[in-house]
Amino acid sequence: MSGFAQNTFNGLVSGAFYALLALGLAVIFGMLRVVNFAHGAFYMLGAFGAYVLLTEAGVPFWAALVIMPVALAVLGMALERAVIHRLTRLDPLYNFLLTFGVTLILQDLVKSRYGIQSSPYATPSALSGSVDFGLFEFPTYRVFILGFTLLLCVAVWWVLGRTRIGMVVRAATERPELTRAFGIDVGRWVTPVFGFGIGLAGLAGVLAAPMRAVNPLMGADLIIVVFAVVVIGGLGSIFGSVAAGFGIGLVQAWGEAYLSEFPIVSQTVVFVVMAVVLLWRPAGLFGREEAPA
Repeated sequence: MSGFAQNTFNGLVSGAFYALLALGLAVIFGMLRVVNFAHGAFYMLGAFGAYVLLTEAGVPFWAALVIMPVALAVLGMALERAVIHRLTRLDPLYNFLLTFGVTLILQDLVKSRYGIQSSPYATPSALSGSVDFGLFEFPTYRVFILGFTLLLCVAVWWVLGRTRIGMVVRAATERPELTRAFGIDVGRWVTPVFGFGIGLAGLAGVLAAPMRAVNPLMGADLIIVVFAVVVIGGLGSIFGSVAAGFGIGLVQAWGEAYLSEFPIVSQTVVFVVMAVVLLWRPAGLFGREEAPA
């Protein structure tokens, strides 16, 4: 029983990262219809930024937790205004290729300065140690990640669902054409929403730094799984992305724990789930079916 509980907790922590990244991807895709392949690179920059701030400027984790998401959100807004919005009226493939190119540039810039070796990032002293849950003990930092992410998701849900600005952003994200039909200027929200999505990726990167090795390629493999999460939850669905993020985290943890004798199965279970969901509901679990033209 304790083993199952611990595996479940590990799955929820992994799901917390997926949820943050998928939430950012969902709002960007919903409003811009842009598949932002650079999301993993901004996640990497969040972790590397926290590492550089600590090692070269002595800036602690708590300050980096604020500085990096804000800095990357500003960088994301500049990127959207400079190049991405110029391609939004064209085939989505152009922006996909653009963001793929941005990913390669960012990775190569970091590799040229810091190499490809992994760099450790110390866990904040206030979050060291473990928490005793009775059946098992769990690292304090991982408990913090889960609690922080849940609170953040609830806060985002409250803002999107209970404030006027939030409702406009949510409507423009999930039903952009209908929102325009009501006379709401969706365009004015595009840049801030893109920056918000990038900021979430940077925040996830800072949170990942003490838990995972910081290296230039840390976002490359993760982003593929996050794309699967967004597809499973439903492209553009905010709630679906968060729910699918935690769900996939659990599926992965249970697969690694109970299907370890079949490594191929445990490594591909996410994509098997995605295939099954798409066969059953092509729009994803919480996505809306588009009416045929």
